[in-house]
Amino acid sequence: MKCPRCESKKISLLTKAPVDDAWEVYICETCTLSWRNTEGSNVTDPEKYDKRFKLNPAEFKELDQIPPIPELKK
Repeated sequence: MKCPRCESKKISLLTKAPVDDAWEVYICETCTLSWRNTEGSNVTDPEKYDKRFKLNPAEFKELDQIPPIPELKK
């Protein structure tokens, strides 16, 4: 399994449905995206995930703090 957003293979099972294992929630240990296994392929499949929201882990150190904290107003 790969993360749809950053394509990392460091994925963990976060939780399961309390009844009948109806769904599972996974989380990416690299970019912290989480998703349910019952979501559409546009969310779960890295090839179909919206390219505008893809992240490259090699660039994480260059990213600003998200969201940036504004200066304190006086």
